[in-house]
Amino acid sequence: MATQSTLLCIHRDPDQLLHLEEKGYRLVTATCGQEGLRQLMSQPVDAVVMEYHLGLLDGAVVASEIKQAKPQIPIVMVCDNLELPEDAWKSVDAIAMKSDGQHFLVATVHFVLSVQWEQQQATRTAAAGKPFNRLGLGRPRRTTTTRARRSAPPSEDATLPPRV
Repeated sequence: MATQSTLLCIHRDPDQLLHLEEKGYRLVTATCGQEGLRQLMSQPVDAVVMEYHLGLLDGAVVASEIKQAKPQIPIVMVCDNLELPEDAWKSVDAIAMKSDGQHFLVATVHFVLSVQWEQQQATRTAAAGKPFNRLGLGRPRRTTTTRARRSAPPSEDATLPPRV
């Protein structure tokens, strides 16, 4: 999935997110919130990775604008610590701390894209009137019920007294 996904990276120093490109993602970069919003409107993206501290517009404001314009796009916010204002949590799908390392950010992006894909598949199959299972394939599993075994009708030998 990573080789096909395009990420909009809104970060003061986009070079800090180049490891996402090394993992196979296509990056569209912006260094401020306004530029990021313009990029979002001008080309298709699969997810947004953004820094909380962006300068004039903080990440919470930009995330809110993104969700208003394109609510289906998942947003991963990168921050220094988890002590963020409450409004910062409202519009994002996941938060990655810089101290957790690059591998955690890659895993978080992969996760939100996977969840987004499953939700899209569920929506499509529900719209088509088809059943959907967790894996997005075919019909849901049927649970089997066990029937009570029927005992064979008593034979004539069973009614005879036992032989002595």
